[in-house]
Amino acid sequence: MRFGGVVFLVIVATAGGAAGGYWYARSTTTMPSSAAGESTATAGERNVLYYRDPNGAPYWSATPKKDDQGRDYLPVYEDESSSVAPKGTAQSSCDPKRVLYYRNPMGLPDTSPAPKKDSMGMDYIPVTECEEQETGDTVKVSLDRVQRSGVRIEKVQSRTVTRPIRAPAIIRLNERKQSVVTLRAEGYIEELYVNSTGETVKTGQPLFRVYSPALVQAQLEYALALKAAHTGRDASQTALVEGAAQKLRSLGMPEARIREIRESGKTQRSIEWPSPTSGTVLEKKVIEGQRVMPGDELYRIADLSTVWVIAEVVERDIGSIALGTSATVTLRAFPSQPIEGRVTFVYPELKAETRTARVRIELANPDGRFKPDMYADVVFRAGADAAPVAAVPDTSVIDSGTRQLVLVAKGEGRFEPRVIKTGRHGDGYVEVLEGVKEGEEVVTSATFLIDAESNLRAALRGFTQQDAPK
Repeated sequence: MRFGGVVFLVIVATAGGAAGGYWYARSTTTMPSSAAGESTATAGERNVLYYRDPNGAPYWSATPKKDDQGRDYLPVYEDESSSVAPKGTAQSSCDPKRVLYYRNPMGLPDTSPAPKKDSMGMDYIPVTECEEQETGDTVKVSLDRVQRSGVRIEKVQSRTVTRPIRAPAIIRLNERKQSVVTLRAEGYIEELYVNSTGETVKTGQPLFRVYSPALVQAQLEYALALKAAHTGRDASQTALVEGAAQKLRSLGMPEARIREIRESGKTQRSIEWPSPTSGTVLEKKVIEGQRVMPGDELYRIADLSTVWVIAEVVERDIGSIALGTSATVTLRAFPSQPIEGRVTFVYPELKAETRTARVRIELANPDGRFKPDMYADVVFRAGADAAPVAAVPDTSVIDSGTRQLVLVAKGEGRFEPRVIKTGRHGDGYVEVLEGVKEGEEVVTSATFLIDAESNLRAALRGFTQQDAPK
């Protein structure tokens, strides 16, 4: 009896305790509390983390603002940031608080079904049901974390990608506007009219007076043929006149002097030799009294009204430069006065010693301030005249060395790593040949944070695919 009574008392006490616990649980659930009242305080007393687009688009702002239609961005409060979903989208069916397992805090492929610490004393990181449900390469980041991480996105747009190519250059003479003064017969310089280098001459201006026996003889033959033609007036005499005149032209006799002989019938012992072109005397290789032979260079004259800028472009950039490419030339003598020009010629050979190719730009030089052998710096704007192409900011491209990828924003804090094929670079943008299309949105800042999380999750999925905790 005594033992049975003890058992009965224990059973009654246990039942009473269970009933009391049930009553306490119901009372704490149904009765209002001050903490519940504080959680439903007015919006003005709640802490606003950021503001989101009213349409649910993946746009956020740290301060109040309006969208393109004038509607206010919606505030996201600290106590609701974990459950905010863009307007018009369904909430995920997963439980964000249910922990499936714990992963290594250093990113190693090591998991645990229960909380633990690594060898350095760091806590393992819990992986929730929602995180585990991410499929493929898409990674999901909470909107409040996106805001705090400084994630920015930008649309893929069609634009002109211009890449500046810099190259050193030097001023050269315009090869098309150079002349050399020579004689085609032996002679003697009796007098010099242009007696110094650097003088400016005009076409037909006398350079020197020369005596040449061959020219004197040719003048006499022409004068005699003219006299005979006036008296004889037959076809043979006319042929002799034309032959004598042609001989003078072959010896380089100025046409004006031939005309004087034809009109007056008189010859001259010495002849004033005119300049064949206008320009500046760059070289003078003759003095008074000098004997000159046929073909000797007496003067070198160049027209400096235009000059050539010869730029040395490195081999890797020469493929981006073509005829008509715009360029800015800055002479080191005039650093504050850049000149605009265009490529007129790309030389066909490459210098083996420097691995550079020569590119020519022609510039007007009306005041003569551009002098041969001056140094200059050239900036070619490669692609400035090309058609617009789809491009993304260069900050959005993650380059692993063997491939390039971008993070495409899919909305609701979801980001998809996408491998792309790039083209030209310039002005802070990269041409995209394959991988994304115009209108898609890519991440332009904090890309390394999302990429690191994406790679980590992919590694964990691969590690735990066959041995995930139940």
